[in-house]
Amino acid sequence: MVIAIARIPKKKRQEELKNVVDENPLITDEELAKKFQVSIQTIRLDRMELGIPEQRERLKSMAKENNDHVKSLQINEVIGEILDLQLDQYGISMMEIQEDQVFNKTGIARGHYIFAQANSLAVALINEEIALTAKAEIRFIRPVYLNERLVAKAKVIDQHLDRSEIEVETFVRNEIVFKGKFTVYRSKGL
Repeated sequence: MVIAIARIPKKKRQEELKNVVDENPLITDEELAKKFQVSIQTIRLDRMELGIPEQRERLKSMAKENNDHVKSLQINEVIGEILDLQLDQYGISMMEIQEDQVFNKTGIARGHYIFAQANSLAVALINEEIALTAKAEIRFIRPVYLNERLVAKAKVIDQHLDRSEIEVETFVRNEIVFKGKFTVYRSKGL
């Protein structure tokens, strides 16, 4: 017995597609195709009709908008791409694990890259010219592999005159892979 799956009408699918992308600009065409139970080509056509750029272009646009706000680091010092940033509040960055960031034997990402993404995001949150990591408590939850996309989410949980406490959680899809609590020293300058 074959069960037919009712397809969502094109107009309704496109409305929902726009809402999903607005809520999660990081979503891939493959994930959208699975969600709407259509082909990747159908998603691409829908995006083109709606004027929604491909994921890579959405990410570049988000990163360009948010990188201008960073005060404590030069943009080339941030590990990953900053997608959202509210100084002294929260931030989100994204990084895809490349071949030169993994161990050849296992394909597992080297931990210092995962740490560096979280640490640089924590420092980038600081609304001062000088910000330095004073202390870090970190925990790797599971290995990260070649081509996995890391999304780090940071938030300031406590703030003092000369330092901030920042929590960072890093995810692959919706699975947490890293947690860190950073104490960042802040100064207006020397």
